[in-house]
Amino acid sequence: MPVGNGDIGLNAWVDESGRICFYIGKTDSWDEYGRLVKVGKVSVTCDPAIVFQGSAFKQELDLLTGTILISTSGILDGKATDLRFRLWVDANNPVIQLSYESSVPLKMQASVELWRTKNHESQDPVFFSDLMQDPSDLSATRKPVINQPDSIIGGLKDKVIWLHHNRKTDAFDFVVKHQGMAEFYSEDPLFKRTFGALITGSGSNRVNDTSIETKADRKGHLSVYVLTRHPAETEEWIDEIETLAMQVEKTSLTERRLAHEEWWSGFWDRSWIYASADSVQGHRETDAFIVSRAYTLQRFINACGGRGAFPIKFNGSIFTVPPADTTISKNPDYRRWGPGYWWQNTRLPYIGMCTSGDFEMMKPLFKLYGEDIYKISKKRTKKNFGIDGVYFPECMNFWGTNFPSDYGPLPWDKREDKLQDSGWHKWEWVGGIELVCMMLDYHAWTGDDDFLKNRIIPCANDMIRFFDGFYKTNENNQLVMHPSQAAETWWNCTNPMPELAGLHSMTRRLLALSDSLTGEQNIQFWKDFSAKLPPLPLRDTPSGKALAPAETFDQKSNVENPELYAVFPFRLYGLGNPDLEYAKNALEHRWDKGNFGWRQDDLFMAYLGLTDQAKESLVGRAKNYDQQSRFPAFWGPNYDWVPDQDHGGILVKTFQSMLMQTDPYSKKIYLLPSWPRDWNVNFKLHAPYHTILEGAVKNGKLESLKVSPEYREQDVINCFQN
Repeated sequence: MPVGNGDIGLNAWVDESGRICFYIGKTDSWDEYGRLVKVGKVSVTCDPAIVFQGSAFKQELDLLTGTILISTSGILDGKATDLRFRLWVDANNPVIQLSYESSVPLKMQASVELWRTKNHESQDPVFFSDLMQDPSDLSATRKPVINQPDSIIGGLKDKVIWLHHNRKTDAFDFVVKHQGMAEFYSEDPLFKRTFGALITGSGSNRVNDTSIETKADRKGHLSVYVLTRHPAETEEWIDEIETLAMQVEKTSLTERRLAHEEWWSGFWDRSWIYASADSVQGHRETDAFIVSRAYTLQRFINACGGRGAFPIKFNGSIFTVPPADTTISKNPDYRRWGPGYWWQNTRLPYIGMCTSGDFEMMKPLFKLYGEDIYKISKKRTKKNFGIDGVYFPECMNFWGTNFPSDYGPLPWDKREDKLQDSGWHKWEWVGGIELVCMMLDYHAWTGDDDFLKNRIIPCANDMIRFFDGFYKTNENNQLVMHPSQAAETWWNCTNPMPELAGLHSMTRRLLALSDSLTGEQNIQFWKDFSAKLPPLPLRDTPSGKALAPAETFDQKSNVENPELYAVFPFRLYGLGNPDLEYAKNALEHRWDKGNFGWRQDDLFMAYLGLTDQAKESLVGRAKNYDQQSRFPAFWGPNYDWVPDQDHGGILVKTFQSMLMQTDPYSKKIYLLPSWPRDWNVNFKLHAPYHTILEGAVKNGKLESLKVSPEYREQDVINCFQN
């Protein structure tokens, strides 16, 4: 079971011997090779044991309080024995808590179990970290990859401390020098990054350097404090985590528990969708229940891993599991597709967060891309092309460089072409445009004008300057975006749909902002650029005109449907917009179909009002979880890894969009645009301009609706009435 506080996450279980075990993940525990690795594993043995002959054992996830509940009862040594445990990660502090109440005196022994125990050469170096791949030979590494060990602090009286202190490797230095970016950095973001944990407990005493034992009592607890610092020497880090523990413990466990439950109560109160079938309301086997459960559990996973220092990793978040595949490194640090961020994947856990009101979870994404990577990318764009603008490569390390395997063998100073060699996303630059549109959504929902002025507009203007400076115009003064590509799928393109639809959407939305927020100079700049944009590309199909991947396109290389980016994320075609048949024809005649991983067919269907198709596709997605996982929202591996956050992100947004859609170019709110009439639902969702819709559908009719503030009710269009 997963549980977490937004930055620290656990994969927790009770094994057959009765030990409570959990892996600890953290959003910023990057090792010396740029991998986001586990902090470690803790196992807890209880005396008396949790599992005994004839005992009634239960492990439950209490979503309302973000807690795993473990209980057992039975007759032990002739006595009625009742043991109850609560495992949770404090929503407001960096500490894992395991507390118990017992009908008999009980003691716990907590041990750290490490697998990074010595320097040894990786047997699967390419799977270990793509940061170390040889750009000249992607099946090999530039040099041997040496796993570096964790350290146990010995001789402590009442606690266990372990840490991982990143030693110096050439991983960062090589990539920034190879790509001509070394001058942009003042420090190595990996070197001296230190992360680890401290275990202590009620009346705890040392067993050995890796274990402590609590005193026997009918009540007790363990605390595991988790900390990452960069840069930090080992001694500094130890002092800080000990100070952290003392500061947190100034507040009683009872008070912290109440504050923790208050946070989770507020989280669940802000938004929900609970669907049920007409015939069997609430029955666990109905499709409506299965989708509702999947939606709720994915929101829970987002909340457990979405408030940290870095964005959610699409390929497992902080809840990765050891692979069953014996051909790759079998340890909990492995994740397919490695340590980097891929924009097309990274965005997907975030696309439903405005509608669910989970605004604080979007901030790590905006911090990394809209601030840190943005600043580096602006410098790179100026150096490489002489353009005072910015573009984002599709694949980047968290400090802003291309993946070495993408960039190619020749170093920066030996190349004419300063772009990456890899054709998979050499010209794929929709990420920066979509980031701006997502930030515009955030502004529309929250009304944060400072964010608009200081972050959105500068970033948008730099995106425009890049495209305006990189591409030329034709005799009609229209931009000719060539060379280009449409996502990873079509490689030899002119005027690709994703970038072109994104630029149309972005400038249109900017021009709709209040003059007092934007200024006359910006307005004229956006108008001038918008006038250069060619129309969106169309193609002929047996059903008539349809959206096209690009004006010209060939060399199909993947299975995306970039022509439908005009439907989502950029919402230029859909309900209430003209020429809806162009989008429907594109969907009908798409080259590739699928409703798993990052495939988005169900989302496109929802936005086109295709209720039956959206329902069928979404139900299939909700039922398609990893069969080697017992938790029904551990998706994947699909294209990525377990739990696949792209699969869950699409599920969340599709379910929301069947129920409610908002028009980014007006104040219209479409209610029930593709909602099945045989599904009842209770819901609470957020819309732009601080709007909240709360209501219920029963027997195919909107039974109740409350819109706050009230004046926004005039903008709500009930699609069930049409």
